[in-house]
Amino acid sequence: MVDYPHLLEPLDLGFTTLKNRVIMGSMHTGLEDSLHYVEDQAAFFAARASAGLMITGGYSPSFSGVVKPFGSTMTNKRQARAHRVITDAVHEKGGKIALQLLHTGRYAYAPWNVAPSAIQAPINPFKPRELSEKAIEREISKYAKSAKLAQEAGYDGVEIMGSEGYLINQFLAPRTNKRTDKWGGTPENRRRFAREVVKAVRDAVGENFIIVFRLSMIDLVPEGQTPEEILALAGEVQDAGATIINTGIGWHEARVPTIVTSVPRAAFAEFTAEVRKSVNIPVVASNRINDPQTGEDLIANDKADLISMARPFLADPDFVTKAAEGRADAINTCIACNQACLDHTFENKRASCLVNPRACHERSLVLLPSPSRRRVAVVGAGPAGLAAAVSAGERNFDVTLFESQDHIGGQFALAMEIPGKEEFRQTIRYFKTRIEELGIKLELNTRADVDALRGFEEVIIATGVAPRVPGIEGIEHDKVVTYAQLLSGEKTAGDKVAVIGAGGIGVDVSEFLAYDKSPTLDLEEWQREWGVDGDKRGGVTKPEVDKARREIHLMQRKTSHIGRGLNKTTGWVHRASIKAKGVNQWTGVTYDKIDDAGLHITHQGESKVLDVDTIVLCTGQESVRTLFDQVQAAGIEARIVGGADVAAELDAKRAIRQATEAVAALEPQDGAPTPESLPWHLKLQKELTARAMG
Repeated sequence: MVDYPHLLEPLDLGFTTLKNRVIMGSMHTGLEDSLHYVEDQAAFFAARASAGLMITGGYSPSFSGVVKPFGSTMTNKRQARAHRVITDAVHEKGGKIALQLLHTGRYAYAPWNVAPSAIQAPINPFKPRELSEKAIEREISKYAKSAKLAQEAGYDGVEIMGSEGYLINQFLAPRTNKRTDKWGGTPENRRRFAREVVKAVRDAVGENFIIVFRLSMIDLVPEGQTPEEILALAGEVQDAGATIINTGIGWHEARVPTIVTSVPRAAFAEFTAEVRKSVNIPVVASNRINDPQTGEDLIANDKADLISMARPFLADPDFVTKAAEGRADAINTCIACNQACLDHTFENKRASCLVNPRACHERSLVLLPSPSRRRVAVVGAGPAGLAAAVSAGERNFDVTLFESQDHIGGQFALAMEIPGKEEFRQTIRYFKTRIEELGIKLELNTRADVDALRGFEEVIIATGVAPRVPGIEGIEHDKVVTYAQLLSGEKTAGDKVAVIGAGGIGVDVSEFLAYDKSPTLDLEEWQREWGVDGDKRGGVTKPEVDKARREIHLMQRKTSHIGRGLNKTTGWVHRASIKAKGVNQWTGVTYDKIDDAGLHITHQGESKVLDVDTIVLCTGQESVRTLFDQVQAAGIEARIVGGADVAAELDAKRAIRQATEAVAALEPQDGAPTPESLPWHLKLQKELTARAMG
């Protein structure tokens, strides 16, 4: 019996067959930015070739559509020949791969960007130039040429990016298309560019080539498309020659989150299902689908023919293989944190994955099995310790993991209590499963000491962090709790709460306090809170948010805006959430003392007393490194990783990467080349992009 018969069923496209219904969706990793990285791309995609079809990051069909200066293109035969390294590697693994054709339009971070109308994007400092009719025709022909080059490069197909607010989507929406010629003015005319692009591509590549059209199922911006216009477009791109219709959700400038961890799983599947009813070609569901059962259910219930997952393949390249083997619990689940993927992309860095730092570094961060069975002790079962133990187990070391508490998880076990961060439980589940599969000896309720570590050939200290307690008069008062005590359930909060410290943890704690029931939002409630209405033009309406039952005061010493240091792609979601919930935000606060009357502060030169029941300390963290100092003093060689090495808020990304790198360095490994230095044009690209972004 197969656990996921629909998900793993082959799909006959007539001229070719996909071996299962799983598509690894497109994502920009930074590996596309230079032909210098084709070997890295080959390794990246070959590792994920168990998917039925993989789609690359975006390559522009023309210079005007690049993501940024010197961005990726497919415009000449030299590039096509270089891509043979990628396609050959995928085909050797039995996989199929399509190249995404992405023209960014007004989203291009370059002064030469173009668009249907000269309307500047709110997320771009550059105003686009309006395309002339002749220029539009030239762009269509460039799509066709680029698709033909992709075919010559050995790709099995192309995906035409028609969503996310990029050029084709800009033609489709009244928001960005104010033209009155044959390319605008009416819904039919606004759809003309998309139709002509698909038709030109089909004419260029012939019948036996996959064309995926990424269709915006809901724009999530004012003056976007109507549901009727979207359904009409689906039928037209089918008639123009598309093989498959993929799902795109929202524009990059939308004020509705679409892929962060607080978005319910498969939140947009119903929009895909409506499109599927209107066409006769396969339709793909996407966005916040990160486990095989969700994908199985969508296909089994006739809501989609295939499932697209991008970031889940960063988290675990063996996603499909494990599902097919009945080992779903061993899948390293994407938690949709965005910290190492999208955040890296917006910082002009190579993408990776918080829970899998080897993603996009397959050739440089290698965990080859060791010929020796070295005894390795890991102390601490937080994110760093878990990553170190599992990485060592995968290298065939004899691993013992010591944990002083009765459970694993460390800071992740606290983070999973935050509304919208329930997915963090999946990471703990993954590590627990891998500990069992690898035969790692887990010693819970065990506080390791120097004597316990004698005799191990390698010792890794990952004892984590403890909440920092500031020197405020009255800090010992019964009203005061640390964030760890609150989130672990050791202590509870009253109806009036002050949160001291407004970094990432302080914002998280404020969200935790703002919800007075299970933090998991059902889909209907989530749509109401974010103003999602699929019946409206653009799919948006006025949000309706229930205010927090508690009176919450979030405060910081700094005078800057609260949450300013949060991650770029997710921070705005948290800031919007606490604002909508009515959390009181204070900046430039001096904490004077705590007593029965409450929290005494000075704000803008005025002394105040906040009559609160509970004061939650989110005032930073301190490394717990006593054991490391002790083992060093005893002459035991040890490595220290994670928070025990450097205490920093919400830094699981660094902790897991550092632990994995430490294990990779335990013994020399053949086949682990060091990445070459950055090519000159990528250095220049970074500089120009940094200037453009201010």
